[in-house]
Amino acid sequence: MRGRPIARRNSGHVPERHYTHHEGRGPTPHRSNPVVIHRELTTLDLQPHMRVAEYGTGSGYSTELIARLVGPTGEVTSLDIDAYLTRWANLIHHERGLDNVRCYTADGTAGFRERAPYDRMVAWCTPPLLPKAWTDQVADDGLIVAPLPIADVPNMTVVAKIRVRGGEPVAEAVFTGGYIEATASPKADLDLPGRWVDWEHRAPGPSWISLAWRAQDDRLHTGARTTLDRLLNAAHTEPYEGGDVDVDWPSWRTFAAARNPQLTMAGLRPDLWAIGHSTNETAAVIQQDGVIIADSPDSPSLFALRDWLTAWEKAGRPAPETYTPTLVPAGDDQGPAGWHLRLSL
Repeated sequence: MRGRPIARRNSGHVPERHYTHHEGRGPTPHRSNPVVIHRELTTLDLQPHMRVAEYGTGSGYSTELIARLVGPTGEVTSLDIDAYLTRWANLIHHERGLDNVRCYTADGTAGFRERAPYDRMVAWCTPPLLPKAWTDQVADDGLIVAPLPIADVPNMTVVAKIRVRGGEPVAEAVFTGGYIEATASPKADLDLPGRWVDWEHRAPGPSWISLAWRAQDDRLHTGARTTLDRLLNAAHTEPYEGGDVDVDWPSWRTFAAARNPQLTMAGLRPDLWAIGHSTNETAAVIQQDGVIIADSPDSPSLFALRDWLTAWEKAGRPAPETYTPTLVPAGDDQGPAGWHLRLSL
């Protein structure tokens, strides 16, 4: 990207707070960091006259940025699962004189064929995979910029730049970042992940767990239940001696997701994620505060987690941007059609 980002050049004309803290609607928690919005829109390389689909209307701020960038002859289609957000966004856009924007209440993972094809797509929510519906609705040589999971556990995402030619997507680059999971209905609880939670406790306090090996679990989620209990009642804790983990958390979670089928993610305390290794018999995770928790001091999962951390340090705590992205066709006929994003060093 050369020069000053185009989204930032135009953002001065768009009053962010007017959208995020609108006096009629009130503040909305469904909004993204403006700095990241500018980055994604610059990556999208928007030009006048383009037709753009946006998934995740949120406050409506990003929608007006897009509308200004594509100009009056361009067209913006914005989708959100929450009718409250789309109704208000339509009204605010109308009041601001935007005639090239329409917001619809719909499940964005299915795209919006009525106004396709689109030259560009951007998502502010994370689908479970890159939907085939999106690639089918993008014009040839079109771009998609969207957060995608790199493992089937929550919060394991990067933002991908994807080029579509002849209906086939190619991941050209990835960036640090991620957004709320796309869900089939409006999400009120923004603290609990929207999918891939295999077991949770709501009392005495909220806690949850997600297993990349859930296909090996039984119908009663015995593996998930016992793994969560082992971590909540851990017999062993130790500080991580390798230095601050939280400052490089995107690096650590990407490294863990890219390499390990026994990947486990948990929320044992509010606002404190944990990542590690587990099996039906053992469990060990490292929290963002650098505390390692395990079921015992001689736990096989603890030894595995230490090996992962050693390999991460030897690799130099690589940034997500340094990985090579690959889109892999989804092989499960029972699930949605599309592509999984996987990373390798």
